[in-house]
Amino acid sequence: MCAFDVQALALETLRMRARVLFVTALLAFLQYGTASLIVKGPTEPVLEGGEATLECVDTESKFNISTLQFEKFSKHMQRWYRLDMDQYSYLYRRCFFYGVEFTRENGRLLLKLPRVQTWMAGPFRCISDNATDPDNSSLPFTIPVHYMRELSVYRSGVGTLSRYYSLQDLRVSLGDNVELNCCTSASETPEYFWAKEGEDWIVPSSTLRLEQVRDMNSGKYTCTAQHPTVRSLVKTHTISITVLPEDAAWYESTTARITLMTSAAGVALFVVILSITVFLCRRAKQRTSKGPIDDHSQKKPIYKNSVESLPSTTGDKDPLV
Repeated sequence: MCAFDVQALALETLRMRARVLFVTALLAFLQYGTASLIVKGPTEPVLEGGEATLECVDTESKFNISTLQFEKFSKHMQRWYRLDMDQYSYLYRRCFFYGVEFTRENGRLLLKLPRVQTWMAGPFRCISDNATDPDNSSLPFTIPVHYMRELSVYRSGVGTLSRYYSLQDLRVSLGDNVELNCCTSASETPEYFWAKEGEDWIVPSSTLRLEQVRDMNSGKYTCTAQHPTVRSLVKTHTISITVLPEDAAWYESTTARITLMTSAAGVALFVVILSITVFLCRRAKQRTSKGPIDDHSQKKPIYKNSVESLPSTTGDKDPLV
């Protein structure tokens, strides 16, 4: 009875989802189904740095080709920018879309992107200058772009600062536990593998753990990241691990050196701030201190009976200076 109820509930859930999808598709068709303009572009993913071409197609031949333009939506500015040659879009193109090419040949409007980057992927749309037509713009089109950045390897478990150092050479003390993390950013979550030079084992993970390291753990370790869809998109990062002898000084390890460099930078910054503070305090004190009055503004003597004189009970006729 319980199993039957679960199956009935699952079936009803699938029916509800199908209704929602049907209503969504119907609304989209009612809103955009009559649009005359469409943007044709790559249907397969484009590798970052590759070439892509978009075409504005008027399916019903309602518009003059000379009135059609391409626009790009800026996510930061939250507005559409026209990519033709007016004064505003020209600056936008020079700064962000340098090298883009427009062609109007044989009744076709083409937009060529010679080196596609992730932030250039879109969305794009084709629009007509005839703003009175309710269907003067196409649906947005986004170029599918696959990419993978360079790998970064850091040691975890030794402080937050270690995350900001991509290691090439790691020196560790004898008997330490070492945990290395390999990471990158990509269009899809990549597959990670760890391997050691001269060994035949592979660790299918982004994390490599070595417990209580010995001399035999010294060597070169390589992390490999492979794109799950584009198998040719592969990045590697090799790190050399050296296990220090038991009598090595504490500051010879990489973690100790990073700590010393960070501490030295902090001390230097503190000294600079302290010096600036002392200088400003001394300068402010000199401004507020009172010194002897040296007024050279009076160029003529002031007499008792003059207009500039002050009331006085003395009867001398000597000038007041």
